[in-house]
This record gives sequence, structure tokens and C-alpha cells, in this order.
Amino acid sequence: MRPVFAQADPGRALAATCATCHGIDGQAKQGMTPLAGKSAAEIVVLMKAFRSGERHATIMQQIAKGYTDDQIELIAKYFSSQAVSSQA
Repeated sequence: MRPVFAQADPGRALAATCATCHGIDGQAKQGMTPLAGKSAAEIVVLMKAFRSGERHATIMQQIAKGYTDDQIELIAKYFSSQAVSSQA
């Protein structure tokens, strides 16, 4: 019998890039936007706006350009599934 391994969450793996500012679990550093518990649809809209240049932010525009639509969806689903901190 072959061992069963849990599949890594591809959204979490992609979200690791966001950890410096937004935290791996979406609990943002002070002064940054928390992403935990936000609707996936809202995150997708924001990421695509950064990517297109419709929304301005030097760092986010560059980061968002590196993701495909599918990757943005995975990141959004991951952060939307994270619990909002009781300290927020």
C-alpha cells in the first residue's frame, strides 16, 4: 500500500510571497491591509486592478503582474478562508 500524503495548498504556497506585508495567514503587519476573511471576489478585483494599473501602489502593481488569473484566484481563496484575528 502506498502512503497517503496531504496535498499542499497551492494558494498557501503562492500566498507565501504576500507574507512579508500581509502575513502568511492574512493577519497583516501594522499599516498594511489584512486579507484574512476578506471575500475572495474582493481580493480578485483588487489584484486585477493592481495588475492592470487601474489601482496604484508601486509594490503591489509589480507583484500582481507576476500572477495569472488562476493564481490570483488561488491566493484569494486561500486568504478568504483564513480566520480574522480577534486582535484586529
